[in-house]
Amino acid sequence: MSHPTYFETADTAQLLRDYPIGEAFTARYTRMSRDELRARQNAQFLKLMARGWQLPFYARHWGAKGIEPGDIRGLDDIVKLPTYDKSDLMASIAAHPPFGDFAGLGGADRPPAILHTTSGTTGKPQTLLFGPKGREVGNLLVGRHARWLGVGADDVVHSVYGHGMINGGHYIREAYTRFTNAIFLSAGTGIETRSATQVQLMADFGVTTIVGFVDYIRKLAEVAREAGLVPGEQIPVKRIIGHLGTEDRAATEAAWGGAEAFDWYGVGDTGSIAGEGPDRDGLYVWEDAQYLELLELDGGGAVPRGQKGDMVVTCLYKDDIAPCIRFNTHDVSAFRTDGNATGMVFDRIEGFLGRSDNMVKLRGINIFPHAVAALIENRPELTGEYICSVRRDAAGRDEMTVTIEARDGAAPADLPNLLRRGLGIEVAVQLVGVGGTAAMTQIDVRQKPIRLIDERR
Repeated sequence: MSHPTYFETADTAQLLRDYPIGEAFTARYTRMSRDELRARQNAQFLKLMARGWQLPFYARHWGAKGIEPGDIRGLDDIVKLPTYDKSDLMASIAAHPPFGDFAGLGGADRPPAILHTTSGTTGKPQTLLFGPKGREVGNLLVGRHARWLGVGADDVVHSVYGHGMINGGHYIREAYTRFTNAIFLSAGTGIETRSATQVQLMADFGVTTIVGFVDYIRKLAEVAREAGLVPGEQIPVKRIIGHLGTEDRAATEAAWGGAEAFDWYGVGDTGSIAGEGPDRDGLYVWEDAQYLELLELDGGGAVPRGQKGDMVVTCLYKDDIAPCIRFNTHDVSAFRTDGNATGMVFDRIEGFLGRSDNMVKLRGINIFPHAVAALIENRPELTGEYICSVRRDAAGRDEMTVTIEARDGAAPADLPNLLRRGLGIEVAVQLVGVGGTAAMTQIDVRQKPIRLIDERR
């Protein structure tokens, strides 16, 4: 039996017409109206829904709410569909091992499929499946963002995204090598390529751009200095494209000799959802490919614009393998309500503001552990590394301890009050030396360090 190859199925030339990059990208989406964009989204959504009804997972999930195919006539009706999250996918895999019934892998004529997993930051790693079209559009969105920020053939890009079964390092490599023309160093995490080796590679090849999670990128700057390789001099980095989250980019930029840091956001299931433009004023949602909703954290309806909500994503382009229709990431953000300087038609978000399923409720106060980062950054006596631990005492009272790395035995007396004001509740503070949180956060071996240990669970 003959099967189409991956690239025959992907039809990259058509994808570039549908999802342009470079000057074609900025030209199209600075001229397009919101009405034109909505019409484009609606056409993609109807095609996506037709594919969704073919899959047992969605037929069961929607049918349980009494929804029939004719009930969803366009994007305006998306609110009738229930959301789903990782727990629903894991239940599907448990009931229909090993791939679940959400991907559409059945049949001898299915397109080629790619399997990866998540990093397992919030539990057991989740299976991720992609078809050629879904994979390549996901790659293209990352490459498009990099091109918009100026990455090109004269750049050398150093990636610290992890590999193995984890999706991150693989699809970032695919994105940059296929859509930017830059030279790409696929270094990975500190356990894949030792930190000392990474900074030497950066110096040897003249790295201009670093991509990855900023926690480890910031650590590499210290390793470089310890090796006598000064960022901005022996390592000519001029930009960092990473996940900044709630942190002030100033600390990361200063660590790398004044390189500009740009934020972007995505998850394994959906790929890239939004990224900062050259204006660095909010993250532009790639609305020609992604439909983003912000819903109440308790599972209710849409939040008013400007308020925080769970990011619920529909991948309008992913209509081959494992469609993604109203996936609740449980990552929290807020839509921007002001205008932008680039003229882009796309909506913007604030970026990653925490996880609703990683939110800790202490004595009636909701706390996002990631908020600690913004409170302790840009202080020379601290490294910026921390971890939160929550325990329940014998009397049933919940307490949080924030363990923070301090340099040279520093003991800043203002930290308890600083955290109390910033978090809205009193927490205990424990200071440790440089590297003292590494075993708990697993910063050297994970793409995303652990920031919360909840011992009540």
